[in-house]
Amino acid sequence: MSDFIDQDGAFFELAQRRNLIFYHKGYFSHNIVAAMSEVVKLQLEVAGVSTPTRRKLFSSFIELSQNIVHYSADSLVDGLDKGGAVREGAVCISTEGERHLMMCANPVAAGAVDDLREKLEPLRNMTLEEIKAAYKTSLRAETPPESKGAGLGFLTMARDASAPLEFAFHPRAGDPGTVLFCLKTII
Repeated sequence: MSDFIDQDGAFFELAQRRNLIFYHKGYFSHNIVAAMSEVVKLQLEVAGVSTPTRRKLFSSFIELSQNIVHYSADSLVDGLDKGGAVREGAVCISTEGERHLMMCANPVAAGAVDDLREKLEPLRNMTLEEIKAAYKTSLRAETPPESKGAGLGFLTMARDASAPLEFAFHPRAGDPGTVLFCLKTII
């Protein structure tokens, strides 16, 4: 029992040292995201984050969480019933000085890597004005058939970020059909 207590205390101290505001690894669904949203709002307010920054962080949190719900390759429930999909992933919000880091990770089909890279790589080199223009264009465009939204998620995060979005794909041991998709935004 004492090992558990020591480990638990170590995690709590590590979370404080890393200025962890919110972390969830596990299952995501529309209902779970709605509940977590309330926690994130409260945590950001208690942490003293300014209102404009809170809005940007909350918006990015929703986008990251929705991407997990819609596109994670690890599914507990496929979403064909009324309750919607229940899929696995992780999301984290922390602070580093005046910057706020938001990271997420979830498995995606290996075949989706090129498409994700095509969507994300151009955003890394666009100016804020170009991102805003692309956002407006996407609002007016038809939703792509494979998209579960209007295709605005990455544009929203890039618009609110203070640095280019960072992303990576990592092979998963024992599952060559999927890769771990990691995304980081700094606000």
